[in-house]
Amino acid sequence: METEFVKMSPKGQLVVPQGIREGESFQPGDRFIAMPVKEGVLFKKVEMPNVRAEFEKLSKEIEKHVKKQKATSNDVAEAVKWARKR
Repeated sequence: METEFVKMSPKGQLVVPQGIREGESFQPGDRFIAMPVKEGVLFKKVEMPNVRAEFEKLSKEIEKHVKKQKATSNDVAEAVKWARKR
């Protein structure tokens, strides 16, 4: 892979050259962290947590626990009221 020059747009955007995008499997919407280093800036692709998947997983765990404890819908409503007061 050859070194390529990139140019910053007036909005501060940099374009990753196509060969690098394809070689690294970068996709639109990927997230990167920008870290200042001694001689410039290093960009590192990072994986953001899938909030929806984490929420669904947590919801299922809570549902299992509630069923195991044989909690009623009234128990859940009371717990929600209690938590909202805090």
